[in-house]
Order: sequence, then C-alpha cells, then structure tokens
Amino acid sequence: MEDFKKKNAADMNDKEIVFSQSIKAGKRIYYLDVKKNRKDEMFLAITESKKIVMGEGDDSQVSFEKHKIFLYKEDFEKFMNGLQQAIGFIQEQQGCYTRHTTDEEAESPETGKEELPKEEKASSLEGEIKIDIEF
Repeated sequence: MEDFKKKNAADMNDKEIVFSQSIKAGKRIYYLDVKKNRKDEMFLAITESKKIVMGEGDDSQVSFEKHKIFLYKEDFEKFMNGLQQAIGFIQEQQGCYTRHTTDEEAESPETGKEELPKEEKASSLEGEIKIDIEF
C-alpha cells in the first residue's frame, strides 16, 4: 500500500511540471523544471543528477545521486545577480571556457532547434549572462 502512495505522489508531482529542460553534462544531468504549486504559482526546481557506478564488470551497480533546489520568482533577480557575479569571478580568474560541439550536439533534442554556431557561443560566454524567465 505504501508503494502505491509513493507512486501516486510521484504522479502528482509530474502533473505539476509545466515546462522542463534537461542539460546533459558528462556524468551529470541538470533538470530545469517549472512547476506549479497548489496556489497555481510557478517556481523553478533545479535538479542535479549524477551517475554513480559502484564496482566493476558484471558486479557493477549504477545509481544516481540527486540534489534539488527550488527557486521562487521573488528570488530570481537576486539569484541571477549572484550567479552572474560568481561566473564573472571564475572567468576573471581562469578565463572563459569555450566548448566544442560535435555534430550530434548541433541540434538540441529538447527543442528540436539548432544551437548557436561555435563562434556565437564563444562570444556569448564572454559577455553578460542573461536568462529570461517569464511567468
């Protein structure tokens, strides 16, 4: 009976998601889920899922370690300011990171739209980071 309750609660959580974006990064996947609470207010749930492999060969076991944060609209501006400052600091100290994409990554599977060319990606990393979230 308890398994049913857990599954039913998980189904209810899935119904709350109104937008979802996944970002694959090596052994990690970041999920950006826009959800609605009971009052019909939207918020952002950010989940980091990291693949953990224990053991080797046939004895290996795979599990996922997950961390979540919830970001509410009244905190978006403060969060973005802090994120921009932190990324700016890293870029000043260690330079900008330019990622080289493969042909498979040229088209984003989540949106079906082509990503920016390498030159535009590199130049966008050097400037200010802008994320526009509207509700």
